[in-house]
Amino acid sequence: MPVNRLVADAHAWISRTLKQLEADGWRVRAREFLNWMREPAITIGIVLVSTTALAQPFYVPSGSMEPTIAIGDEIVAAKYPYGYGKYAPPFGTAKFIKDRLLASSPKVGDVVVFHPQSDPGHAWVKRVIGLPGDRVQMIAGRLYINDRELAERRDGSGMVEDSDGQYREVPRYVETMPNGVQHAIFKWQSDGPLDNTTAFVVPPGHMFLMGDDRDNSYDSRVPSQQGGIGFVPMANLVGRAEFVLDSVDFLNAATLLNWPSELRLARFFKGVD
Repeated sequence: MPVNRLVADAHAWISRTLKQLEADGWRVRAREFLNWMREPAITIGIVLVSTTALAQPFYVPSGSMEPTIAIGDEIVAAKYPYGYGKYAPPFGTAKFIKDRLLASSPKVGDVVVFHPQSDPGHAWVKRVIGLPGDRVQMIAGRLYINDRELAERRDGSGMVEDSDGQYREVPRYVETMPNGVQHAIFKWQSDGPLDNTTAFVVPPGHMFLMGDDRDNSYDSRVPSQQGGIGFVPMANLVGRAEFVLDSVDFLNAATLLNWPSELRLARFFKGVD
């Protein structure tokens, strides 16, 4: 066989071998990459499924739910109790869901996370006071549901944190809902702008929600056009607040270095009643 033919065959064999090795190398690398990505992908998938179907944490930046929820609390809301609506995904909205799937109505006294019509881009937290057909009214600082004044007893006082990080002492009460649910509220006065209202009749498919810091909560007592939330559609529910995951008083933590000293360890894993 001519030498030049042998050289040509050798070059062809070497070329085929290098290509095969290169291909095999890419396959090996691809398998290694996929194996490396498997656990993170599974973890991300579990997180996405769990935060959509089971529960999701939410940071609370305001004090309208004091004393139940403090400024800086990170609460965990369970999604399965009320079914799944357009706000079930942890990011964005599922606009193709017109109503809630596996829907169940909240109970009066539940603390719920929701998106108000006046601020659909943000999640809020309030307490359910009225359901469809209920008549809700404030008279001289006392709450009436279906024309019955709710039982209320004094429970000492508590410290309210203002939006500037300052604290003030205010009266604390325990209020009993018509179904027997009891919860703490702060009541500064009895003649404020939200202490005497007209009677609100909750329309079908909606809720009447209020904050536990009664004189510091723009809630269903205030129309959306005036900065409140008005009646909230059941379809805008996210879930039921279950417990406080952690709590940091960011208002008094000027820098990251101050965060450890502003941790409220006593609030970690505290139930939301």
